[in-house]
Amino acid sequence: MEINKSVKQPEEEKKSRWKKMLKKFGIGGIIFFTVKGIITSTLIYFLGKNFWTIIRDYFSGIFQ
Repeated sequence: MEINKSVKQPEEEKKSRWKKMLKKFGIGGIIFFTVKGIITSTLIYFLGKNFWTIIRDYFSGIFQ
């Protein structure tokens, strides 16, 4: 007697990362987080250039 092996159905195709995020946050959420990331990156870049100068001036102003 032959044993019938059950044929496994292929699992649901893995959804791409974008599709998962789109389902979770929606279009507005994706746009919001993208703009937030751009603004945050810009602030870090421009403030990072002068970070130690700003900190030094702040503390020298406190102790004067």
